[in-house]
Order: sequence, then C-alpha cells, then structure tokens
Amino acid sequence: GVCMIKVLSMMKRKDGVTLDEFRQWLTQEHVRLSREIPGLERFVVNVPDVDLPENSFDAVNELYFKDEAAMKAAFSSPQGQASGADALAHVSHRSRLVTTEYKLI
Repeated sequence: GVCMIKVLSMMKRKDGVTLDEFRQWLTQEHVRLSREIPGLERFVVNVPDVDLPENSFDAVNELYFKDEAAMKAAFSSPQGQASGADALAHVSHRSRLVTTEYKLI
C-alpha cells in the first residue's frame, strides 16, 4: 500500500472535564477546525466509552498526511495553528508520535 505519514496525538483531558464533555468537544467542535487543515487527508479519533482510571489518555487521534512536507505545511498553516491551540486549551497533556503506518495483517 501507499506509505503515508500518520501522526498519533495522545491526549489527556483537563481536570474537571468529564469524559463525555471531552468526547463531545473532540468529535463535534474540534473536528470543525481539523477539517480546515490543508493537506490533512484523514482524521480518526479514538475515545473510550467508559472512564477507566488505568487509561493513560482520554483520546488517541490519527492524522494522515501524504508525506512529511504536507504534514509540516499543515501544522504551520493558520488552520493548523488554530486547531493546535484549540487542542492545547482542552488538554492537560498531549504527546505526539510521527509514524509511518505499516499494515501487516
């Protein structure tokens, strides 16, 4: 298959925010900003249905780009900057991992 850059963004919500509130923000509000990012080819969010204390994160998001140049342009664009600022306003912690996806099975 085609090799793409996939960025995994692991988020922990801010204290005082319920998982339901966090999920609603991510899937209904934040996605509106994400849709505007140029070069973002696919955006998938993974959010648990149940708030388990052993969960290190409250969401793991997958952002797909054609290549590294497209990723850098996307994140530095005004739309990418707005989306990033919105994310940081709603999380206590965010980690990013830039990967190449290998579909093995």
